[in-house]
Amino acid sequence: MSHFYAVAFLAFTAGWCLCTADVVDFTSCLQFFYRNWPPKGLAGTPICQRYCNQYRFATLYSRPRRSPWFSAYVYAVPGGKRPTASWKFEPQLTYPGADGNMIPFPPGPLDQNVVESQGVEPDYINSTFSRGHLNPSLHHHTREDRYSTFTLTNVVPQKVGSNDGPWEILEQIVSKTLEAYCLGEAYIVTGIIPYQEDDHWLKNHRVAVPEYLWSAYCCPKYNNSLPEQLKDAFPTYAAIGRNDRNSTEEIVPVNQTAKKQFRGYDVRQMPLATLEMYLKDRFNTVVSVFYEQCSGLD
Repeated sequence: MSHFYAVAFLAFTAGWCLCTADVVDFTSCLQFFYRNWPPKGLAGTPICQRYCNQYRFATLYSRPRRSPWFSAYVYAVPGGKRPTASWKFEPQLTYPGADGNMIPFPPGPLDQNVVESQGVEPDYINSTFSRGHLNPSLHHHTREDRYSTFTLTNVVPQKVGSNDGPWEILEQIVSKTLEAYCLGEAYIVTGIIPYQEDDHWLKNHRVAVPEYLWSAYCCPKYNNSLPEQLKDAFPTYAAIGRNDRNSTEEIVPVNQTAKKQFRGYDVRQMPLATLEMYLKDRFNTVVSVFYEQCSGLD
């Protein structure tokens, strides 16, 4: 890309940003983590996701995979229908001096520097994968917060049988549980588990496909009058969902009686400690999702 076009691109994205960079560390968006404490054990590029000049959530992004390791956010009771929002990208992944607000993909040919730096819409077109939100619009109230989730730095290639089936049901269950029984802030982190050996990719090594998705919430202040079936669901709980119906069943078993289109995309709910055990096994390092396992203690 010529210097002229790079300058023009920066002008289009609101010019050089003299404020704190959003793609360096989580300093500007620690409010999306319990006790201002990001998960430990995973390496990547932190993004403070900014939309309309306001931070909305946080993402740990993998540049080599062109997809996120996790997104972290504070749950809010949903409002309204799922928005139809334009897909956006993170300009600071491409040009560190660009404005930090995510912006919609412009019409016409894509800037090749953007294509090289992150996932883009053509990666998903005519593939067998949907764009699976890690931070779902369902878990937010305001229109701006919901729109902000439609950035490709917040999505991974997810099979439709998972995205429209068991994983969507999990998102709804978490929302209803937190709305009914969480009395304070609820912090959610949702991420992925890569394949153990050979990574799977979209479009010839463009975007890495995860073998599993995982999610965990932390609600330290909750209603103590919990129904029996939810006694273990507070202050924290977790889940892992299959993204490959051919995966083995050690982590998440398959319900053979499920509807055909959803079979093999099961979700297994589990304690946080069990999730962290599986993360340690796959990443070969200790992964801690919440400060002090969301104990609520100082």
